[in-house]
Amino acid sequence: MRLFVAVYPPPGAVAHLGARVARLRTGAAAAAGIDVRLADPADAHVTLAFLGDVEADRLVAVESALGLAAESFRAGRAAAPLLRLAGGGRFGRGRCTVLWVDLRGEVEPLLALAGLIRSRLRHARLPYDEKPFRAHLTIARPGDRMSPPDVAADVAALDDYEGPRWPAAELVLVRSRTGPRRSHDRLAAWPL
Repeated sequence: MRLFVAVYPPPGAVAHLGARVARLRTGAAAAAGIDVRLADPADAHVTLAFLGDVEADRLVAVESALGLAAESFRAGRAAAPLLRLAGGGRFGRGRCTVLWVDLRGEVEPLLALAGLIRSRLRHARLPYDEKPFRAHLTIARPGDRMSPPDVAADVAALDDYEGPRWPAAELVLVRSRTGPRRSHDRLAAWPL
């Protein structure tokens, strides 16, 4: 099973962002039929840890590790962190270009949560991507189907974007299926 751990912004925050994305050059390219691979709003999430392929018999260990991380996180907080989608940027170049929106607000607790999750996964000898955590939400994968100046214009257009505030109230374990029938299936969730 291909797994990741995430927090999901509420539908209102995703819709607000979607309206802004529609006005970007990337949004116009998608509307014109260019395969810039806009992110599906139903799957909009902030990945806290990517586990990759995990054997089915290790699922209980994954759920236990995440439950302990969520419990430790809750013990140190009075309320879920308040976040907002704001600003933006890009990763990669050429075929690997990814356009994303940033997170603002109480991001430090989210960084701490990502650290707790990774620590619990490591303690349970479970796999996870060790790249440094960068809080973001992917909005498109234009790759090389858009010119670098168009992508740069979209990044600049996101500079003043600021979505509504929302609480990161739930930690979610997700199974990701790739291929022609891509899907994200919620396997378990814990309150934050």
